[in-house]
Amino acid sequence: MDDADSCVFTFKGYNFLRSLIDVDHLENLDDFEIRDDDVFIATYPKSGTVWSRQIVCSIYFEDHRNKTPHQNILDRIPFLEYNIRKMDFSKRPSPRLFSTHLPYYLVPRGLQNKKAKIIYIYRNPKDVLVSFFHFSQFVAVLEDSESLERFMERFLDGKVVGSLWFDHVRGWYEHRHNFNILFMKYEDMKKDLRGSVLKICNFLEKKLSDEAVDAVVNMASFQNMKSDALANYIKVLKEEIGTRKDGHFLRKGTIGDWKNHLTVEQSEKFDKVFQKKMKNVSLKFIWDINEE
Repeated sequence: MDDADSCVFTFKGYNFLRSLIDVDHLENLDDFEIRDDDVFIATYPKSGTVWSRQIVCSIYFEDHRNKTPHQNILDRIPFLEYNIRKMDFSKRPSPRLFSTHLPYYLVPRGLQNKKAKIIYIYRNPKDVLVSFFHFSQFVAVLEDSESLERFMERFLDGKVVGSLWFDHVRGWYEHRHNFNILFMKYEDMKKDLRGSVLKICNFLEKKLSDEAVDAVVNMASFQNMKSDALANYIKVLKEEIGTRKDGHFLRKGTIGDWKNHLTVEQSEKFDKVFQKKMKNVSLKFIWDINEE
């Protein structure tokens, strides 16, 4: 492991953020007891995790969508693998909501009974790359890549927290029949947020009034989330994890920002790897805001 990977802890072939892991917790995840009404949001890092948490939290909790929440979103939808608050997950009331960056093969075995629900959000990897690069410069516990070129090398080699993007997305998709899972495209959510909220409600079997759906959509708008400290993690990042500089956790949330950062040569190099790794995957990707 080279110096650039000093923030990473590799467990069963997957890269975790070293500063936040508890090895005993990881080793027991396989046998973690799943309830039939558990809900998991699964993502590769920088693929809409915070956003989808906000949507699901607003669907389940009326006080959250009415902007009078009693709890931080991180407490209501904790990370399964990073139990930062040292919660006793077994004592949480149902339905339990979780977020995870885990690959399909590291989630609890009980998820394969196909009763508990998984929402998998995926995003075009060039935008993931750019977002991840900026995030690594902002958050103190991540290795600061001095250049996008260097970060792209590590990203394409899977030498980042979350390991290889291609393996994560392809793995979940190819094993989708083992789980009760809904695949949602980040870009579709950007283009039709209300339709996406309704699709998620339908999957979760949650019937909301039109007014409640409107409130969820309003809570999940980018500008609202950017200014809502309970939704955007900025307080947790600054006080519990640490940042290198002032700024926003949520940066742009757009489609196609990679065009402002990648050179033609870098983009072509990325395309070659993408075509090789994803050639047999039938998932559709949107690379530009104007694409249908």
